[in-house]
Amino acid sequence: MTDDELLTKLDDSTRNATRHQIDALRSILDQNGSVAYLQPYLPPHNTPQDAAAFRRSVPLSTYDDYAEFINQMADTPHIQHQQPLLSVDPLLCFFYSSGTSSPRPKLIPYFDSKLSKGASFIAHQGGSAILRRLFPPRPSVNKIMWFIYADNVTTTRGGFKVMAASTYPLQSGNANWSQLSFISSPREVILGSNVEHQMYCHLLCGLRNCDSIDAVRAPYAIGLIKVFRLLESKWEQMCNDLEHGILSLEIADVAMRDSVVDVLGGPQPDLAKRLRTVFEGKSWSGIVSKLWPNARYVKCVATGSMEQYYPKLKHYAGEIPLLGGDYFASECCVGINLDIMQPPEKTKFVLLPTAAYFEFLPFDMNETNDAGTETVDISGVEVGKMYQVLVTTYRGFYRYHLGDIVRVVGFYNLSPEVEFVMRAPKGPGEIITEKDLMSAMQSFQLMLENAMATEITEFASFLDTELSPKQLKVFAEVGERCMLFTQEKIEDSLVVLRRCCSSVEDGLGGIYKVQRDRGEAGPLLLYVVKSGSFDRLSQVAIGNGAPASQYKPPKIIRNREIVWLLEESALVTIS
Repeated sequence: MTDDELLTKLDDSTRNATRHQIDALRSILDQNGSVAYLQPYLPPHNTPQDAAAFRRSVPLSTYDDYAEFINQMADTPHIQHQQPLLSVDPLLCFFYSSGTSSPRPKLIPYFDSKLSKGASFIAHQGGSAILRRLFPPRPSVNKIMWFIYADNVTTTRGGFKVMAASTYPLQSGNANWSQLSFISSPREVILGSNVEHQMYCHLLCGLRNCDSIDAVRAPYAIGLIKVFRLLESKWEQMCNDLEHGILSLEIADVAMRDSVVDVLGGPQPDLAKRLRTVFEGKSWSGIVSKLWPNARYVKCVATGSMEQYYPKLKHYAGEIPLLGGDYFASECCVGINLDIMQPPEKTKFVLLPTAAYFEFLPFDMNETNDAGTETVDISGVEVGKMYQVLVTTYRGFYRYHLGDIVRVVGFYNLSPEVEFVMRAPKGPGEIITEKDLMSAMQSFQLMLENAMATEITEFASFLDTELSPKQLKVFAEVGERCMLFTQEKIEDSLVVLRRCCSSVEDGLGGIYKVQRDRGEAGPLLLYVVKSGSFDRLSQVAIGNGAPASQYKPPKIIRNREIVWLLEESALVTIS
């Protein structure tokens, strides 16, 4: 299928959005209406074919409603599976969710569904067609420095592989590596097992091929931020490696090490000298075009919790455009970004009416309980209103809370255009949202920069309900070169931080303010933690099975294990 044919098919699906939604639900129920999960709600041979009857019969669900079925599937060998629990299609493997509030990711079953493959094909290939239309391939500058990691693959008790969704094409056994020859790193780097070593090698290979690099890519903005931080700290070592044609970093993975040495192709003294001149200029603004002069774009997801990294990425990218990503979840494709040149605050996604059956639960920031609220379908949403997204998928989730809040900003043909607002609160006990926290910390960052020239590199919050009254804890990580908490400067620093702490409280939203005024929540506790603390969290999460390629630092923490790690790293605590 040509790019024009793909985009025409994508456009046609949005012109008949309601019909495609009806067809999608009918196909899902025809295929999976008899599975164990649906049996209590859909009597045998009486599967409702219309959406209204389906919504009356089947309750809304969350991951907890599927956990028992998923654990049973994970623990039972394939040949012993008798009755289909969630889908009649064969179970291939499990994907890790990309959620970040817990150090252990959830398991998302991945079934061999022809219907789902057909639906997701248009989404994935349509996005690629949009990119090629903006940046047609060039024969001479044809490499992408793509920071992808195949991640460690684990195995369940029942013998099923578990991996990141983005890893599946690389680990499924059907990977066509010849089609990935445009990536500047060899396959051994992608398949490595140490993320920091892989990142170093990705960078080194990209520098070796600097004149052939057409683009820089990563799944999420945080991934590229880590890349440039590593480059800032290791550029001298990388230049030495290029100069001598060796890999000085202690890498135990022999295959990865040897493959990178092959890419270096012997000593490159002229290239090393040229790159040193760039680095010794000590200007990281626009560093992408200085190192990779033919690069045309940088691409990653920078919406939602990734939006905080956009200004720093823009600093590194300079005049090179930062392109956004699509709205894909581990459970299903949701929406496609037709205008990838837009910054995060203007990014909108067109809902894909063939990807799943969508419902929308009205959401109000000032309401703590949505009980009794009815969902609306794709044709019932209103521009300007916010909704929680629910999906019924081809792969075993039914009226499932995806966990996202979106705002409808318009329509593309007859399909809603939405902007991502935030992750949904987990319950009525939560008193701030990710959006509240990000807004408050943005102000905090500006105050610190003006008063102390200090950079906040990462942050998160935790509501401690074991205290009386409950108390919000905010953790802020300072930059590596911060010297403000030495014995000579600590007193002055504390004065500024107390003032900043008050500013953070003022920006945490209406629900927090009301509960503070009523005495239902105690004063804010601000922990300034040392550089590298959030990297330690990522190491713990990856060690527990979270995929490196999908890891996102938590913003709203709901697990005490994470809190203990951050509290141990505190340089100072302000209340």
